[in-house]
Amino acid sequence: MAEVYQRRSGRGWRMRRRSMQLLQYWQEQLQLPIQRGLLLLASEPQEWDRQQRMVQQSQCLELLSPADLNKRVNQAALPDLPNGVLGGVWSGGDGQLDPMQWIQQLQLSGAEQGLECLQASVTGIDGKGRGPWHLRLSNGSELSCDWLVIAAGLGSSELLESLGHSLPMEPVLGQALELQLGSEPPAWNGCLIWKGINLVPRPNRRLWLGATVEPGAEASAPALAELQNLKGTAPTWLQQAQVLRQWQGLRARPSGQPAPVLEQPQPRLLVVSGHYRNGILLAPASAEWAAEQIAEG
Repeated sequence: MAEVYQRRSGRGWRMRRRSMQLLQYWQEQLQLPIQRGLLLLASEPQEWDRQQRMVQQSQCLELLSPADLNKRVNQAALPDLPNGVLGGVWSGGDGQLDPMQWIQQLQLSGAEQGLECLQASVTGIDGKGRGPWHLRLSNGSELSCDWLVIAAGLGSSELLESLGHSLPMEPVLGQALELQLGSEPPAWNGCLIWKGINLVPRPNRRLWLGATVEPGAEASAPALAELQNLKGTAPTWLQQAQVLRQWQGLRARPSGQPAPVLEQPQPRLLVVSGHYRNGILLAPASAEWAAEQIAEG
């Protein structure tokens, strides 16, 4: 979600725009798909007002009134929208990618250029940045490197603390579902965003539904139920969908500063962490920032 980002200035906006440009380049290099198209629906008058202002500031967005939305539903025999839709914004440039598919291909591409993946955790770090960093690993081996990039999510805080740096972060749990839809209706051609919930069409009439925003690390059953029924507004076709699997994960949200954290606390030490809910989107711009710091020495 870049074009439908409410702010049109600042670091967050610049990173989103740059990431979208880089994703286009990565897509061409890796020959991987991106599902373009995102419909951001309004459920409250204030949200509908913000969407109208957003479209006025962008040439890439299309404003859709309730009548426009109903016309599209009827003409294309699309699934019913959630109850209470006041309008929406269609973005043809935003969309969705399959994160595991992309990560696997990036690892393969990196391996061709010398990337080595070690299946071990870091138990200790020695060094001051003037010479090589020395990392002690859980498998008993050690690793030396000229530059150290810490991108370990919630684990970044502990690693930095061992070097005398503070990066307080809090866990925010997210639950999601994969659903099997019935014989009707056909899927929307793109993602739907409703009340902060993402409905992502998948092949074979499946749907990703996520994700909750739960402070702490303990999953809440009521929060999952509220996700599944779209906070009480789920249409019939969604209520009848079969749950195939559910999963959960923790997002790292920085305390007292905006996400993500891109810093160089000392020479040859970079922190690229705390992306909260935008790790996939902001990965390209974050990687470019780290590469630039290393190139500049």
